[in-house]
Amino acid sequence: MASVEVSLKEMMAGVEGALGAAVVDYTSGMALGTLGGGKGLDLTIAAAGNTDVIRAEVRTMEHLGLKGAIEDILITLEKQYHLIRPVTGLNGNGLFLYLVLDKARSNLAMARHQLKKVEEHLEV
Repeated sequence: MASVEVSLKEMMAGVEGALGAAVVDYTSGMALGTLGGGKGLDLTIAAAGNTDVIRAEVRTMEHLGLKGAIEDILITLEKQYHLIRPVTGLNGNGLFLYLVLDKARSNLAMARHQLKKVEEHLEV
């Protein structure tokens, strides 16, 4: 099992082109930890904003009567990918992983694979 700090390092080191990572509590919108980011990428603001994205998707699924869990949500910008992955299991209730990637340098499939691996080992 991995701590939040170790999980953040695995998210950043495990994906080429990673710009920033966060572990977020979507019940409060607070980041439990962040790594990377910088000028033009405030991960605490992004974490709070993406909390609304998760909540909206959950509500939409409920209204549509869709069963199953969200695997991930992808937001594609001109130069970046923003990948959101809810954490499943007993330790992850209400948490999500958030990874920002440089679109030109990253492999989206590998990033999704890495987030799944990190999610499986995260312990809060």
